[in-house]
Amino acid sequence: MSLNDWVGAPPPNLPEISGNYVTLRPYDAARDTDALYEAICGADDQDLWTYIPFHMPDSASTLSGALMSAGKERGWQSHSIYACGNSKPLGMASYMRIRPEHGSAEVGCIVFSKALQRTHMATEAIYLMIKHAFDDLGYRRFEWKCDNDNEASKRAAKRFGFTFEGIFRNDLVVKGRNRDTAWFSIIDREWPIIKAGFERWLDLNNFDEKGTQKQRLRFDP
Repeated sequence: MSLNDWVGAPPPNLPEISGNYVTLRPYDAARDTDALYEAICGADDQDLWTYIPFHMPDSASTLSGALMSAGKERGWQSHSIYACGNSKPLGMASYMRIRPEHGSAEVGCIVFSKALQRTHMATEAIYLMIKHAFDDLGYRRFEWKCDNDNEASKRAAKRFGFTFEGIFRNDLVVKGRNRDTAWFSIIDREWPIIKAGFERWLDLNNFDEKGTQKQRLRFDP
C-alpha cells in the first residue's frame, strides 16, 4: 500500500473533554495529585500497581514526581479520569509510545481505582482516548501492550476491540522480573466499526435505572 502522500500527524493533544459518564483532563499536578493519590494509592491498592512500570507511590509527591518524570523523559501524556460532575479523579491513563510521524500511539499506565474498575465510566474513558487518536488526529494505529501474565489487561484489550498481534519474549525487565509483552492494536480501517460498537454500548438508553447494561459491548459490522 502506497503512502506517498502521508505527511505524519500531530501528537495527542486531548483537552478536557466530557462524555456521558466521565471527564478526561490532562494531568495537572496542583489540581489532581492529592485526590488521585487518595483514589489509587490506598492500603488495599497494591494490586493496582503490579504491572505498572514503577512501584506504588508512598506519597502524593512521589506520584506527582513519577508522572512528571514520565512526561519529561518518556513523552507520556497522562490524563486524570473524573466521573462527570465529580471534583475528584478516580483513576488515570496515559498516551505512550507516541510516534506522530507514523500516526501511532499507545494507551498505557492505566490505573483505575476500585470505584472505576469494570464500570461504564472506565469503558468510556478508554473510548475517548482512542477516539481522539483516530478522529481528531487521523492516526493509523492505536496500541495496547501489557505483561503477558496480566490476564485482566489482555481481556480488557480484547473487550475494547483490540486485535492480538503476538508476544515479544524477554521484552523488558520491570521491577526486577522478566516481562514478555503481549501486543494488541486497532488500525484505522477497523475503527469505524469499533467506534459504532462503543457508541451503541455507551448510549444512555443502554443502561437501566440501576446502571446495568441491556446489551453487551460488541463490534458487529
